[in-house]
Amino acid sequence: MNGTGESSHRDHEEAASDIDAIGFAIITLSDTRTESTDKSGAFLRETISAAGHSVARYEIVSDDPSAISGALDAALSDPAVGVVITTGGTGISARDSAYETISSRLDKRLDGFGELFRVLSYEEIGAAAMLSRAVGGIASGRPLFALPGSTAAVRLGIEQLILPQVGHLHHELTRHADRS
Repeated sequence: MNGTGESSHRDHEEAASDIDAIGFAIITLSDTRTESTDKSGAFLRETISAAGHSVARYEIVSDDPSAISGALDAALSDPAVGVVITTGGTGISARDSAYETISSRLDKRLDGFGELFRVLSYEEIGAAAMLSRAVGGIASGRPLFALPGSTAAVRLGIEQLILPQVGHLHHELTRHADRS
């Protein structure tokens, strides 16, 4: 606790460090990728497992609003899933529909996620970062993050933003769950 009697972000992060493994759902949004060609999905699975968490669900669905909604429904209703990450479909082409579909599912937006993602992307790829529509928030009491499909973007999102805060997010979303 800080001098005002309130918990600081460090207090919250320390409490969150005691969190057990969290189950992740990974949903790749693509009309062309298969499990053998889904490098971003494979990177997410490996990185999440290496961080001591589990992959509770993994699937590839077409970049279509109804397919995305179905996959989100399944992941968000699965008690083994604590965090949902999508990859792909966040661009600006006519076929990219992830942003609209996922944004409409968010109960609370984490605007800082998309903002930080684009700042960090700008450092790597320059002005093209403004084309990213990466978004994050809370849906059905769980963190939900939509990342671009490139492995470099997935690496940035999972290593620099999601994994460093996933315990804190989980703690904040579950710490009052047992209180009436």
